Amino acid sequence: MNKEKRLEILTRLRDNNPHPTTELNFTTPFELLAAVLLSAQATDVSVNKATDKLYPVANTPQAILDLGVEKLKGYIKTIGLFNSKAENLIKTCQMLVDLHDGEVPESREALEALPGVGRKTANVVLNTAFGWPTIAVDTHIYRVSNRTKFAMGKNVDLVEQKLLKVVPKEFKVDVHHWLILHGRYTCVARKPRCGSCIIEDLCEFKEKTEL
Repeated sequence: MNKEKRLEILTRLRDNNPHPTTELNFTTPFELLAAVLLSAQATDVSVNKATDKLYPVANTPQAILDLGVEKLKGYIKTIGLFNSKAENLIKTCQMLVDLHDGEVPESREALEALPGVGRKTANVVLNTAFGWPTIAVDTHIYRVSNRTKFAMGKNVDLVEQKLLKVVPKEFKVDVHHWLILHGRYTCVARKPRCGSCIIEDLCEFKEKTEL
């Protein structure tokens, strides 16, 4: 895909959604970090249902530590893998209290040192909580980038590197959200909704579907 096409795709996505953000409910960097940790192999809807009950009771590292792992499990038991997620979240809260005065660090290295936090989670927090121009490549972004030929790569790391290279600076902070939302609602996995896609004429996917 050439530079002009990419620029037009990004311009249309921005015009369609000028201020995109995550669909996870949060009001602080810690609430976002906790929600992202809970969202692995789970839907944002299911995470929001759990955190909408949890956060009014405990929404800081110390408050969750005070809650304890068993009570925490009670709040998040509707989310997949809740046992291991509860353990990781408690360990993360302990590290935040011990090493960072209960605050979420604005540092990739410090974030990735937390239990259950990998590069993708760190990218989400740095981008969404702190406004860094990072791009967290999940299954939606990986699919959309390869399917449209916007930024092709054989794995998520290669797609991330390609996106960072080809996305102009003015679009970098928001492109993560545009591509996720596009993959979640339009360029879906099994049968992409090409007929209702705002970038259909620019996309280089060969097997377009009709609505």
